[in-house]
Amino acid sequence: MTPHTPEWFDRMYNNRLLVPNSMEHMVRWKQDSLAILNDPNVTRHEARYASGPFALLDVYPAPKAQHLDDVADELAPVIVFIHGGYWRALHKEDHAFLVPAFHALRACTVMVSYDLCPQVSMKDIAIEMVQALVWVFENIQKFGGNRRKIHVMGHSAGGHLSALLMTTIWTAVKKGLPADLIHSALSISGLFELESIRQTPFLAQDLRLDPNSACALSPAWIEAPHKGQLTAVVGGLESEEFIRQNQLIQAAWGAGVVPVCESLPGLNHFSILESLLDFNGPLFKHTQDMLMKV
Repeated sequence: MTPHTPEWFDRMYNNRLLVPNSMEHMVRWKQDSLAILNDPNVTRHEARYASGPFALLDVYPAPKAQHLDDVADELAPVIVFIHGGYWRALHKEDHAFLVPAFHALRACTVMVSYDLCPQVSMKDIAIEMVQALVWVFENIQKFGGNRRKIHVMGHSAGGHLSALLMTTIWTAVKKGLPADLIHSALSISGLFELESIRQTPFLAQDLRLDPNSACALSPAWIEAPHKGQLTAVVGGLESEEFIRQNQLIQAAWGAGVVPVCESLPGLNHFSILESLLDFNGPLFKHTQDMLMKV
């Protein structure tokens, strides 16, 4: 990796400075999410999946889904969404504004929160994500979701965690889990090597990565998963580092595992997530395609 100054890393990774109107996006997310959370016509079930204070998830059943018996053909595909915030901010409620897109795809949606750095380590967060997926596999059919059609997607830090989950050896986690627990994943503006993040000053104190943990938690430096495929997208207006990170995961895992690696024109780190609500847009189409992977 070419040596860079600390100031350069801050410029590359501080998205709130890179996008001048970033706070307008964040305010809109909050307002639109509150509208979903307060809508009496939207069904939401909160559940705890682990012991941490923020180890909670929300299940939004697919439209018209009922509590069904184990009849696979009648169960909805499941999308587990993992939020961003550089592993140190935001929660599941902040991303409820995305639920209409997942409902349009007739998916059973799971929005996951997790404990945040620096109160916990990034390794702790990764373990929580495994626990969350185990909970989904064991419980989602109560809410009309098909546990054999689980797909994971996330934004930014959530994109990193989604890719990391794909490398999990599920049969070693708990007896009875299938090797292909996750059928596919979609990373939006994901981060796949963390040595650069370790060298980014505005993040370093909270994340507390050392060279060993940065390497161990970098999906690009882990053997490519043997099950499932990853779609990797990034905004065309994002920093050269986010674009490099997106290209890196395909280079590391190969086009067979990462068949889609795209920069979406005209979108920044925040607007790319909002573009999921454009049902004619490329991100919605990629999400739709993800649900078709088996």
